[in-house]
Amino acid sequence: MQALRTAATGMAAQQMNVEVISNNIANMNTVAFKKQRAEFQDLLYQTLEAAGAQSSDQGNIVPTGVQVGAGVKAGSVYRIATQGTLTQTGNQLDMAIDGRGYFQVQLPTGETGYSRAGNFAVNDQGQLVTQAGYLIEPAITIPAEATEVSISKAGQVQVKVPGNPAPNTVGNLELATFINEGGLSAQGGNLFLETAASGPPTVGQPGIEGVGELMQGFTEASNVDAVSEITALIVAQRAYEMNSKVISTADNMLGVANQIKS
Repeated sequence: MQALRTAATGMAAQQMNVEVISNNIANMNTVAFKKQRAEFQDLLYQTLEAAGAQSSDQGNIVPTGVQVGAGVKAGSVYRIATQGTLTQTGNQLDMAIDGRGYFQVQLPTGETGYSRAGNFAVNDQGQLVTQAGYLIEPAITIPAEATEVSISKAGQVQVKVPGNPAPNTVGNLELATFINEGGLSAQGGNLFLETAASGPPTVGQPGIEGVGELMQGFTEASNVDAVSEITALIVAQRAYEMNSKVISTADNMLGVANQIKS
């Protein structure tokens, strides 16, 4: 009975759906996290009678035919790149991107990672780093004697040191943009890698030619909405239950057929 296999694909699909939703809910408080959505596609169809086939010698045409579907499969799990709420922290090293763009991060492998999470710190050398200790590109070094750090919307980093009333510029931050942000490969730790699907990065100055501006003293919150996630979770649970009910019903039907005696 095809219904058994079809319902089994439905249960597997809803299981994946719940896994995606659970990851969204788990990361509700992750800085700059982007929620994901699972999309599904129907499987191949078994054609019992083709639409448009002749049904008589007089040339009558079957209007619809008979096709029976084989179930569902996961088509993709795509990332929704809408911006999260900007939350004021008061930390002078925190930065949020208001608009498009990613911070560039130097990974231990030598690759360049990309991140929207701007909750930065300085290491023992005074270099600007992520929470995992990875250097930000272009490299920014904050002098140990600096009493104040100022970061403009355009990415210019200035510091004030004792004995010098004028601020000193210690570097300029740049942001990377991609033609297809959904094609980036998530690596965990709020980091992404470039892929063939995302296209190569375009590096530019914040606030210029469609690149977002930097907001000092802010971080970007997750774009996960708790109400919509709980609603989606309930729908997925009900769909899973209905598919399991189909399996039970098909099993009972097979039982009835097996009990028929000639």
